[in-house]
Amino acid sequence: MADVSSLGAFSVSLAVKDLAASRAFYEKLGFTAAGGDPKQNWLILRNGTVTIGLFHGMFDRNTLTFNPGWNAQAQPVAEFTDVRALQRDLVARGLQFAVSADEATTGPGFFMLLDPDGNPVLVDQHVPAPRSGTKGSR
Repeated sequence: MADVSSLGAFSVSLAVKDLAASRAFYEKLGFTAAGGDPKQNWLILRNGTVTIGLFHGMFDRNTLTFNPGWNAQAQPVAEFTDVRALQRDLVARGLQFAVSADEATTGPGFFMLLDPDGNPVLVDQHVPAPRSGTKGSR
């Protein structure tokens, strides 16, 4: 089974009504822009190791987000558990998915679950699966 002790870098993806107003608010809290594109209605902000995403018109609800293959600064890590291996393990544990990762792929992929209160939990891998012999090959 996959090691789900680490689902990857964690962030909160916020569904915002006004991207500029939200950006200004979080910048006053010490966050700085670390990625995204305001013209596409999304920004990534960081304060130390804390990351939040601001998304206008993309999500209905705030979402817990995990990124396998990334550290807290969104830099690739050498070893990690591939999103498809995580998915197989979570299926074996009896979890049901709102959206499943494509098991036939090896590149970036994602799946989404809903917690008991309907909060989305997104596991979104932006990097290729680890090479054979690492945690992704289980």
